[in-house]
Amino acid sequence: MITAHTAAAVREAEEPLLAAGVPLMDRAAFALAAHVAAELRARGHRVSGSVVLLLVGGGNNGGDALHAGAHLARRGCEVHAALLADRVHPGGLAAARTAGVRLHDVLGALADDGARDDGARADDGARDGVVRLARGAGVWVDALTGIGARGGLREPLAGVVAALAAEKASSPDEPVVVAVDVPSGIGVDDGAVDGPVLPADVTVTMGTAKPGLLLPPAAALAGRVEIVDLGLDAALAAAAPSVCRLLGADVADLWPVPGPADHKYTRGVLGLVAGSQAYPGAAVLAASGALGAGLGMIRYLGPGTPTALVHARHPEVVTARGRVQAWAIGSGIDPADVGRAEEMEEHLAAALADLLPVVLDAGALTLLHDDRFPDLPETAVLTPHAGELAALLTARGEATTRAAVDAAPARHARLAAEITGATVLLKGATTLVVAPDGPVHAQADGTAWLATAGAGDVLAGILGALLAGYGDVLAAADDGAQRASLPARLAAAAALVHGRAARLAAGLAVPGPGGGGPGPGEPMATGGPGAPITALDVAGAVPAALRTLLG
Repeated sequence: MITAHTAAAVREAEEPLLAAGVPLMDRAAFALAAHVAAELRARGHRVSGSVVLLLVGGGNNGGDALHAGAHLARRGCEVHAALLADRVHPGGLAAARTAGVRLHDVLGALADDGARDDGARADDGARDGVVRLARGAGVWVDALTGIGARGGLREPLAGVVAALAAEKASSPDEPVVVAVDVPSGIGVDDGAVDGPVLPADVTVTMGTAKPGLLLPPAAALAGRVEIVDLGLDAALAAAAPSVCRLLGADVADLWPVPGPADHKYTRGVLGLVAGSQAYPGAAVLAASGALGAGLGMIRYLGPGTPTALVHARHPEVVTARGRVQAWAIGSGIDPADVGRAEEMEEHLAAALADLLPVVLDAGALTLLHDDRFPDLPETAVLTPHAGELAALLTARGEATTRAAVDAAPARHARLAAEITGATVLLKGATTLVVAPDGPVHAQADGTAWLATAGAGDVLAGILGALLAGYGDVLAAADDGAQRASLPARLAAAAALVHGRAARLAAGLAVPGPGGGGPGPGEPMATGGPGAPITALDVAGAVPAALRTLLG
């Protein structure tokens, strides 16, 4: 599992080490230099002779970059440092100068010692001066801000970063951007993007991942994330993580695997209320996802047309009422269909009365727009996309829009969890799972091809199957903490399997058995963009995705 901690938690963990004289900056700088060298070699370049530009702000991240630049200069790199703060780290500055780093006094950081060079001096020339330097460098090291920054970048940094982002995007041979700790300008603790950000190819983050590297929308700007061990693990162990990301091994530990004594009833029975005369295919997709995930039985309850389609595709599905261990309700049901809406309400009430876990998808989310179900348990998992979440929040008195949810998805998902009491799985390129308490789970395991009609129905089926496998455990749990936290972990596991199934269906690589998966914000090696997929392709690839996890 990857865990991310807030800036305050990191600073608190660093304090005793700094007081004891532990050279944290030396460790960070050496690791940063090693990662820059590795990126050069990975792209077929020699380290000696390569040109590296350091974008240096005030504070410790700038110090890390200057010390790293000194290491690279001693290895034969031509290193330039654009100083973009009134004052920069003095120790790093001295080390860089001694090693032969070429210092460009963009904002007057060298004013006190008279060592200015001919770099752009005035604020209004900062942008053009830095861009000129950047055009001659194959690697840009972004150390403009650190984890203490709040809000978007201000001028002149905002203009510099916007110009560099445009330069990178328009360059036929794009430079490699290595961010120090976080890409400058992102919300370190919340993943917000309130202004220009220089997208990183690699983020070298110190001690632990930061929440903004896992949370959208900022996560998409972090590239591959490399975590440098600074010896903070023991201190951070006492601090609850702010954000988590499950990896393959975590899901392998969670997924229920049958033993010789199991039978169809012990493996999990899912009650499925999905599809309608207008949207019959949703029932097939949800059932396909659930069966591929390995449960014992589906009891499907629906009208004639979707029932016939489900039976044609899956003759093993049972259409009689009976005992179930979880429910999945709402996929492909229009809440304006009065008869189906009444059935959804009936089955949700029964699930809550029996203390059974339940997935509420699509049309079932509208059951929560009024006070019929004011307080749900954490074992109810809502699966909205951004528009549906905005509609739910607005109906419950927190007026918002889809655009606002997209800009701050973690905050809005948390708000929905607090208002409803349920666990919220907010679908997106990075899927977020939030319970009323506990960390946010952020899963980015899929591919952009997964943005296709019906993919959410497959996810509802996978999640329903997993909850059914744990249904008896959750119903009998007398440990309140487990009952509160387990549904979120199961929902995150379902999102991982769903994402990996999409990658396999698109012909993209996934880690092998027990593999850990990518780092935060890291696309897995693919060899290309993959191929278009349909939701039924994703459902068909679920067993193969589980094979990669379970070995």
